[in-house]
Amino acid sequence: MHTRTGPAERKRETSARPPLVRELLLVAGLFLVYKLGRQAATGHTAEAFRNAHRVWDWERALRLPDEGTVQGVLLHGGTLVQWANTYYTVVHFPATLLFLGWLYWRRPGHYVWARRVLATLTGAALVLHLLMPLAPPRLLTATGLVDTGRVYGPTAYSAVPATDSMANQFAAMPSLHVGWAVMVAVGLIAATRSRWRWLWLLHPLTTLFVVVATANHYWLDAIVAVALLTAALVCVRAPGRRGALLVRAGSGAPDPAADAWPGAASEPARASGVPLAASGTAR
Repeated sequence: MHTRTGPAERKRETSARPPLVRELLLVAGLFLVYKLGRQAATGHTAEAFRNAHRVWDWERALRLPDEGTVQGVLLHGGTLVQWANTYYTVVHFPATLLFLGWLYWRRPGHYVWARRVLATLTGAALVLHLLMPLAPPRLLTATGLVDTGRVYGPTAYSAVPATDSMANQFAAMPSLHVGWAVMVAVGLIAATRSRWRWLWLLHPLTTLFVVVATANHYWLDAIVAVALLTAALVCVRAPGRRGALLVRAGSGAPDPAADAWPGAASEPARASGVPLAASGTAR
């Protein structure tokens, strides 16, 4: 196993790294399309509030936990509220970009997979934003929730949602904060072998607490985001069992040896009758 994961395999994986300039342009283009798409979904104020009332009623019918209880935990201290608002405002994009950057440099096969999954998830989310504009719970009087961003700061949103030129405040369904955070954890757990890698799950768990406690999302926003991510993970081919999907530059063909089980005998060794110990595959 150690022989097959040595410098030769690392060299092959490095050669599978996509061109940097192309990837930067691709990621930037996808982000721009998404931002323009979200802006195209603005202006449906009445429909967004009607949908918000429906979602709130659905959650009560499903007996989901009350968002107010979660926010009550947050409102016990002003410092905790400001920390949560900062986490919501600042961590979302940088964490995802750092995740993609690390994968690109250290696990290029996993990078290609993660980028495709994120693009699929984001595209599906954009379609849902267009089909179902949704006002967040902080804007819905019936919830009785506090807009913690407006009251305690910081906030990324304008005081008048319908005229916000920086963000579409009526695109609460699904929560890409949660969807992207779960993908960051899944990607890092899949790409690393440390016994501590499961601690990456703290990121999506913290994100879920933050988006609900700050009244930026309903529980259903998070549930739908995880469902869409699950579908994307099913549809997008994951890296091989042993690690990165080694995509050859320009051809897109995986390296068959990379997907073989550790310790599996190679065909030349079997054909020649060379003992397994001599072929470097002995257990």
